Amino acid sequence: MAIISSQNSAVTVEGSGNQNYMPALISLAVLYFMNGFITCLNDTLVPFFKEGFTLSYADSSLVQFYFFLTYGLMSFPAGMIVEKIGYKNGMVLGFAIAAIGALLFYPAADMHLYYLFLAALFVLAIGIVVLQVASNPYITALGPAETASSRLTLIQAVGSIGTTVAPIFGAHYILSRLKESGASSDAVKYPYLGIAALLICIALVVYNLKLPKISTGSESAVASPEERRSLFSFRNLNYGSWAIFAYVGAEVSIGTFLTNYIADTLSVGVENANSYVSYYWGGMLVGRLIGSFLLKTLKASQVLTFCAIGAILLVILSVSSNGALAVWSMIGVGVFNSVMFAIIFSLSVVGLGKYTTKASGILSTAIAGGAIVSFSQGYLKDHSTWAIAFMIPVLCYLYIVFFGMNGYKPKAENL
Repeated sequence: MAIISSQNSAVTVEGSGNQNYMPALISLAVLYFMNGFITCLNDTLVPFFKEGFTLSYADSSLVQFYFFLTYGLMSFPAGMIVEKIGYKNGMVLGFAIAAIGALLFYPAADMHLYYLFLAALFVLAIGIVVLQVASNPYITALGPAETASSRLTLIQAVGSIGTTVAPIFGAHYILSRLKESGASSDAVKYPYLGIAALLICIALVVYNLKLPKISTGSESAVASPEERRSLFSFRNLNYGSWAIFAYVGAEVSIGTFLTNYIADTLSVGVENANSYVSYYWGGMLVGRLIGSFLLKTLKASQVLTFCAIGAILLVILSVSSNGALAVWSMIGVGVFNSVMFAIIFSLSVVGLGKYTTKASGILSTAIAGGAIVSFSQGYLKDHSTWAIAFMIPVLCYLYIVFFGMNGYKPKAENL
């Protein structure tokens, strides 16, 4: 998943242009890796808690619900906090909050209470949101403007490595102990203690690094009638917000239930099925590398439409078939997902001018789609089949097809 900021002002690096940006870029790479790793480790927690607490699909999807709901609740507050304490301190604070959330897994496991795990995840997610809001400006501010996109692509690729490694880690250290855990959740106790320790170490390192200072430029107090235009009067932003909601919802929903879907399809244990999820997220890495070249020559809206249609066809093929074909076609959706977020975001802010950074706050809030859509799919699976449940992501991709064909245009036009 791409990372966007909810800040309301432009950012610039203070001081001379001869600063060494490498420590800051390495810090951001580690940050993105941990963000991707922690977020996608939720895909392991869903099947683990489902069996460990004997939950329905809807109840097990609350892992994602509370995690992604945080984006809707905390994006703007996190932006205000970071504005007051600064970006570097914001990153340190984000790592610290995330570490506290990871530490809370220990008492939750000791008491074996699902709602305590959900509370721990909520705290962990607050830290992730603060990290994202604090770190994003560095990517564009550190270095020449003409190479900002390449820096963003590289950093996102590092994040994709984290999302690819997380399912493998979860399958080996958590799901492999599911049967021996019985009526306990001890399997998550030590992995999350390790994550907490790592987050604390990273926070200390970042705190002691001499990172370039970034200042925010204030907006003009006097605005023309055109500049006072309502943010919600931009058609592409309105439709784009829902496209972000739909995309994140579809991406997270498929990742959330992929382990159980593969386990049912291949008749294997969830610990074996979970390792396949790394290919789904790995496809994001491959797709981003391919997309970075294609988008230099192809129209972004056409690429988005093609990818959304490709995702629809693969999901329908998967639920209409069985065995390896069903599994690998669903996994293949990850390749088509890879460039969607970045394209939707860029198309949503075209023509917004000084409103662009405010619009990013709205788009960041729309990431809460990961909460709503995954819960909806889980509820539908409880009352129906996988084929019916996966129509939820298909509907999301259909909306993205509309956005890629017409919804991205600043003014309404015929298809």
